[in-house]
Amino acid sequence: MASPRGQGSGSSLEDAARQLVDDFVRSGMVVGVGSGFGSSLAVTHLISKIQSGSLRDIIAVPTTAAAAAELAQAGVTMSTLEAHPKLNFAFTDADVVQEGTLFSVIGRRIPTKRGSVLKEKAVARAAETFAVIVPEKHFEEGLIDGEVPVEIEQENWLDIAEEIDDLFLGDAEVWRRPTSGTAGPLGGEFPLVTENGHFVLDVIFTTPIADLRDVARQIESVPGVAAHGILLDEAYAASVATADGVKIRTSIFKGSFSPSP
Repeated sequence: MASPRGQGSGSSLEDAARQLVDDFVRSGMVVGVGSGFGSSLAVTHLISKIQSGSLRDIIAVPTTAAAAAELAQAGVTMSTLEAHPKLNFAFTDADVVQEGTLFSVIGRRIPTKRGSVLKEKAVARAAETFAVIVPEKHFEEGLIDGEVPVEIEQENWLDIAEEIDDLFLGDAEVWRRPTSGTAGPLGGEFPLVTENGHFVLDVIFTTPIADLRDVARQIESVPGVAAHGILLDEAYAASVATADGVKIRTSIFKGSFSPSP
């Protein structure tokens, strides 16, 4: 697979994905596998290490059909979160990460094959150690801005959307995500439906988000919300593709990182 050099000038997202696997995955682990381009590259490297014998007795818990298919084709043992509610390690791509806290947003680009924010967050919270893969341009020194995806129930979806809109009146717009392209605030005739049967709303903030934790709390207070794309305390580390090479950054709320031998 070609290395996406444009996404992290000095080092590629592939380098960041490979280092994440090298630093965090050890034989005998149950590993949660997230989604996104960086995660797919990490899966490829994980499979290579299993097939070479440098990793043994790995059990993978994928969050998407695409990852499951690749792992199955390679003969990697797979399981589910129901069978393995405690994971040793898990990873996924983040759309944006705040330096220091490692507060993140995921799910901004959920195609129909990607899965759902609901499943990815469940895997992240089940992991003893959780990390994200991100290019340097999306590793923010200051406040996070842009959209926050929210999975909601289909029934009475418009009422749910209006209630969320009222929460952030003047600070954000709420659009239902279409299956493809753009289709206006209501999402057109073919709105995106996740594998959990939910619609996805994009809460598009027009200014930087001053308190991401408070935004998460307010969204969670709305009846009919199944999940949102804000990750607060889940991430221990970020594997960042930077101009000076891959950097492993840890949360200021967690302990320092030292790769296992």
